[in-house]
Amino acid sequence: MSTAPFSIGLTGGIGSGKTTVANMFAERGASIVDTDLIAHSLTAPGGPAMPAIIAEFGPEFADATGALDRARMRQLVFADTGAKARLEAILHPRIRDGALAAGAAATGSYVIYAVPLLVESGTWRSRVARVLVIDCREEVQIARVMARNNLPESQVRAIMAAQASRAQRLAAADDIIENNDGIAALAPQIDRLHALYMKIR
Repeated sequence: MSTAPFSIGLTGGIGSGKTTVANMFAERGASIVDTDLIAHSLTAPGGPAMPAIIAEFGPEFADATGALDRARMRQLVFADTGAKARLEAILHPRIRDGALAAGAAATGSYVIYAVPLLVESGTWRSRVARVLVIDCREEVQIARVMARNNLPESQVRAIMAAQASRAQRLAAADDIIENNDGIAALAPQIDRLHALYMKIR
């Protein structure tokens, strides 16, 4: 076994169930590194990315606590792809470095990096041994996100349009978990993949 822990990149569109699946792998002994949590810590009050964000976008993009004003930034990056690229140039290297450091220190049977934009980022594929895609029908995705985030369908569709397509994610996958039918249908799929990862790590 190599010194670097065996690693899987887990991804899927919004509402596909990435967190649920990651938690089920954690119950089976995997270490989970969630890049969303790392991103939030970078942009929390006093977060290490905040000085660069304020320098790039202006002090109005920090809220009263010193954290990123997410609603204002979301509005900007949806309207301006240049702003999105500038934000990603600040955040993505920091997220990657934080995730790889956490993965190197992990003590689980193997490491799962939960990376919502794994396909879009283009660089994660070379850093993990396998890519695991959580797939579900688009109408299931939309219904879940509308219920969870209280968003109108048009906004959910806009978020989905800004992400990689379902076909692009499936094309990048080594392994696929289908999540159309709830937790009971997930468990056997996760058990099968956990056994595979334990065998090949």
